[in-house]
Amino acid sequence: MKTSQDPRHLERIAALKSLFALSFHKQRVNSKLAREVLVRVKSIDERIVKAAPEWPLVKVAQVDLNILRLAIFELTLRREPQRVIIDEAVELAKEFGNDKSGGFVNGVLGTIVKALQAEVD
Repeated sequence: MKTSQDPRHLERIAALKSLFALSFHKQRVNSKLAREVLVRVKSIDERIVKAAPEWPLVKVAQVDLNILRLAIFELTLRREPQRVIIDEAVELAKEFGNDKSGGFVNGVLGTIVKALQAEVD
């Protein structure tokens, strides 16, 4: 069972904080996970645009956008089961986002999971 002190959870929080801070000013990124996301940010953002066409990236709250980036990176690498990645992303959205962030993140990731499954089939 995941706890608030789970190392993977703490790693995701550190990555999210780094990605979020970069949204506002350039700085050194200490999180390895955040650096890996940044290497693939263009292709990740393309997936977000396709999954949520009614939400241009500039209109998505920065915390939600960076949670999505982190989760999509993990989904495409399949490090853990999709359900675990989505649950973690929704929990981060509830913790760091606004009242609607959890539902938004869940909906976009659900659409992306369907697209990923279609790519495999």
